[in-house]
Amino acid sequence: MCMFKQFKPVERSSDGGEGRPGGPGGASAVSAGQTPGETCRRRGRGSVRPAAPCFQIERGMVIYICFFKGATDDLLPKMASTLLNLRLCESDSGKMVSVSELPGHLLIVPQATLGGKAKGRALQYHDNIGKEDGLRLYGAFVSLCEERLAAASVKHGTYGNRQVLKLDTNGPYTHLMDF
Repeated sequence: MCMFKQFKPVERSSDGGEGRPGGPGGASAVSAGQTPGETCRRRGRGSVRPAAPCFQIERGMVIYICFFKGATDDLLPKMASTLLNLRLCESDSGKMVSVSELPGHLLIVPQATLGGKAKGRALQYHDNIGKEDGLRLYGAFVSLCEERLAAASVKHGTYGNRQVLKLDTNGPYTHLMDF
């Protein structure tokens, strides 16, 4: 379960990458980013139990990430560089800066549902990468972000597990990016 303040809808656009393997629009990965004031992530199934570990970040960014079939390690440096350097966060002076410039915190959440395609009244995930490859790419992406941002300021979810999020945002800032 995720709790958000109201966000405006985001349309997906294709970068015209014909011939590339992967998901919708030829993308190999998709990420959605939000700029919350505070975020808490708990691991666990169902409702939040008091014993569930909680990770909290302050000012920064939440990245939800999904890898499609055909995604490779070659994609990861571009993803990390783009997401950490885009001016999506607001500084104390009101200027738009990157999470790297704040300095800010980062929460990376694996989100396979970003790869869903509607078929009738159901969602299908046939374009998503296999679990083993997804886990490997996710771990490598987290490591890259930890290298480029101070490791202490990067928190991350666990791949393949249900996670509960609570966000306080200063949005509506939600951006969807295909790589």
